[in-house]
Amino acid sequence: MAGLLSSSFTALSAPRARVVHRRNLSSGARISIRHRPRHLLVSGAAAATTELSSADEGKKLMSSESQRPVFPFSAIVGQDEMKLCLLLNVIDPKIGGVMIMGDRGTGKSTVVRSLVDLLPEIKVVVGDPFNSDPEDPESMSMDVRDRAARGEPLPVAATRITMVDLPLGATEDRVCGTIDIEKALTEGVKAFEPGLLAKANRGILYVDEVNLLDDHLVDVLLDSAASGWNTVEREGISISHPARFILIGSGNPEEGELRPQLLDRFGMHAQVGTVRDAELRVKIVEERAGFDQDPKGFRETYRAEQEKLQQQIASARSSLASVQIDHDLRVKISKVCAELNVDGLRGDIVSNRAAKALAALKGRDKVTAEDIATVIPNCLRHRLRKDPLESIDSGLLVIEKFYEVFS
Repeated sequence: MAGLLSSSFTALSAPRARVVHRRNLSSGARISIRHRPRHLLVSGAAAATTELSSADEGKKLMSSESQRPVFPFSAIVGQDEMKLCLLLNVIDPKIGGVMIMGDRGTGKSTVVRSLVDLLPEIKVVVGDPFNSDPEDPESMSMDVRDRAARGEPLPVAATRITMVDLPLGATEDRVCGTIDIEKALTEGVKAFEPGLLAKANRGILYVDEVNLLDDHLVDVLLDSAASGWNTVEREGISISHPARFILIGSGNPEEGELRPQLLDRFGMHAQVGTVRDAELRVKIVEERAGFDQDPKGFRETYRAEQEKLQQQIASARSSLASVQIDHDLRVKISKVCAELNVDGLRGDIVSNRAAKALAALKGRDKVTAEDIATVIPNCLRHRLRKDPLESIDSGLLVIEKFYEVFS
């Protein structure tokens, strides 16, 4: 999916060093510090990491599974809307993430965390803490860019897409990363300790109870989601790194609304309700009891279904670029957005992307009106202007307008 490294990029020269003079406060002597602009030096084990063999990867995977087994995605009963939105974002990360709102105890966190087993592998540069893509300059850290520009060989490894949990009580330094000022002044290098945004690059960032997130962290997420980069500024030293992630949030609407600026950054919105059918509730309880009693055995019974779904996702990701959507369908999507008074063009873009991802998931190379009808409520529901006197659900408003335009 990522473009190959262009030949013109290799002609870029390495950034020229500059000398910054500072005065030591205690002795009055001048200290000369040599900086490379936007150049990142990462110390410690990350820089010394060597490429893992397949046997080591297998052992790592087995140990992680034995420590914390997750509920199988294919074993989840109901909640089809939420599951579909998550799968579409895995197929096309540029959709922009999912906001999941619903009653407590409806399995929102369970479904999101069960997605880990289905995440495909990506190519990363070994030893780079930002999961840089060796084939796409836009997804490279500045250090990897410099190495590529100098013609250095980049060691490559395949790894699973990572899912990072953002705790509500996390500090800004833990999320964005920190700069070691003392090391910068004494040794003249930008010693950077990566944060959660660095780890989530090219992966998934999950925020449970996102509507309770502190405002300063919301601002950080807005900046990163808008630009795809995270910039840390400390004492006149600036470091930037790529931070392109699938943002997944969940919350209970009774506990507070989400800020409109952040809500608009979610590509899709899924509403989750409590299951009312008694037989279905019994089945859910039995499935959960079976998993709690024997997690490994329960996961083994769903192994074949999990592998089938993994292959389906991998096939959809590889065929996504060839999926076409007719011009008249795109015009009708934009007409629905215009007549619903949706602000901006993000609703149009996300609706097109989600429809193409759904067609790829179904194994087709052309989008149909049915595909659009399936995804457009989730793409536009949270973008409608709030009317306190309106009693009808916003998703139903979207569906009504869809059939009015597409008929």
